[in-house]
Amino acid sequence: MEKHDFDRRHGRFRIRSSEGKLVSMGGVGVKFKITGEETGNAFSIVEHPVTPRTLVPPHVHHDTDEYSYVIEGQFGARIGDEIFLADPGDYVLKPRGIPHAFWNPTDKPARLVEIISPAGFENFFAEASELFKTTRPDPEKIQALSGKYHASLGWE
Repeated sequence: MEKHDFDRRHGRFRIRSSEGKLVSMGGVGVKFKITGEETGNAFSIVEHPVTPRTLVPPHVHHDTDEYSYVIEGQFGARIGDEIFLADPGDYVLKPRGIPHAFWNPTDKPARLVEIISPAGFENFFAEASELFKTTRPDPEKIQALSGKYHASLGWE
């Protein structure tokens, strides 16, 4: 019996909650769950544990959409000109070309699952986490790395 292409490419059908490499970018963690290599670059999935009172600065993706699902705590979000709070079970859509930011406004940890489509931007997190290992990174280095992955910092 011939295996289906997905089975050959992916090699796994279950990812345990404990699985995935965890890296840190200050108060924002990234746990890699499903890579673009596993999906033919259609999408990737990461989890973001976010410490209390932590902001993910404003940025815009020029060729990537992000879809977030809140699984723990609460998130504040600004997508374009809209500002709102998202609770467990809520979805947050961050379409390409629209500046956005999100933050944990509480004194408790928060966590969300993020689908990145198409895959590729998850590699930014892997590289950026290296810049955070010794000290707070130079903003110019983060901006340059963002450009490599077709994103930019700020509301433009």
